[in-house]
Amino acid sequence: MKISQILFQSLQSIKNNRLRTGLTILGVVVGIFSIIVIMTIITMLQLSIEEGLSQLNKNTFQIQKNDPTIGGGPRFRDTRPDITIEDMYRLKDMLANAKYVAAEQWQFGKVVKYGNRETNPNIQIAGITVEALKTNNWNIDLGRELREFDVQYSANVCILGKDVVEKLFPNINPIGQYVRVDKKSLMVIGILEEQPSLFGQSRDNVVLMPISTWQALFGKYGRSVNITVMSYGKEDYNQLIDASIGYMRIIRKLSPSEANNFYIYSNESLIGQVNDITEPIKLGSLAVSLIALIAAGVGIMNIMLVSVTERTKEIGIRKSLGARKNWILLQFLFEAVLLCLFGGIVGILLGVGIGNFAGSFLNAQTAVPVDWVIIGISLCVIVGVVFGTYPAYKAANLDPIEALRYE
Repeated sequence: MKISQILFQSLQSIKNNRLRTGLTILGVVVGIFSIIVIMTIITMLQLSIEEGLSQLNKNTFQIQKNDPTIGGGPRFRDTRPDITIEDMYRLKDMLANAKYVAAEQWQFGKVVKYGNRETNPNIQIAGITVEALKTNNWNIDLGRELREFDVQYSANVCILGKDVVEKLFPNINPIGQYVRVDKKSLMVIGILEEQPSLFGQSRDNVVLMPISTWQALFGKYGRSVNITVMSYGKEDYNQLIDASIGYMRIIRKLSPSEANNFYIYSNESLIGQVNDITEPIKLGSLAVSLIALIAAGVGIMNIMLVSVTERTKEIGIRKSLGARKNWILLQFLFEAVLLCLFGGIVGILLGVGIGNFAGSFLNAQTAVPVDWVIIGISLCVIVGVVFGTYPAYKAANLDPIEALRYE
């Protein structure tokens, strides 16, 4: 007897008992749904974080005074010395194998004005060196980039993000116009390309200016500089980080016994911390799902045993006509696995659908947790095999004479 014929008979048996099939797979649906819906939401959030919070360009890391990521806290905020612009230039001279080395400083919650128009007090003002445009993956949509003489001579120029442009210049070209930041007049020389949002929060509410101009406006001392470094490729990325740590220790005059008084920040460090937070949630949901699947498996085994009892005479007839034990065993085993697979598919569809619906309220990117879908399908097959083996074995080993006498 061919496998395809056994499979067809299994499907026919499931089709002929639709109510029982529906009730049987319900537990599997709940078990698979519980893990897929959570993993879908987590995957959506991770994708949004990777695309939204990954402000740095590829193969780029940043050297900061303190840890800015989740859980970094203010532990060393007042005790560590600031990183200065002079530190950046010294490091740049030492890192001859780096593609770009840049500096940036930030001031948050500012108002930008043009004529009688003004923005909300939520604008981020960044003072940067020229290469920071490359290390932060900022691209110019209109106008020009900053140039070295802008930084060297503290030019009163700026580059605007899309939100600032839409608020202040709804009907005119902003290039060549003058905006005011804390009563400082700055000529607009460029407009940034639109940046990806994070959970619906815009990242286009930014104004860039030469770091020398920024320091003249907000103060040079008491404000730490962030240094961004880009390698030429993945191959030398980790080596560049190690070299930067060594050179920064020299610049900051640390002895071999002293710990680093600076922090290396990268897209990978942020994503790693997000993964540290979501990992316990994943394990917890997997545990809940396994418990639900075990309960569903016990239910499937009981239903299959009832099915064996109800079909005892049918099994006896088939055996008397020459059906082999392994045919009977495979049919009942296939039925158990198919029941689990049907339940798993329904659970996956519901989990992905509802997970994406729930994640849409966070403005997260639509996602399908492919790896967990594969895990879910595998668990269904395992549950079907484990809990379907005993009923299948019992059916295969029925005595045909006794089975034909069964009423």
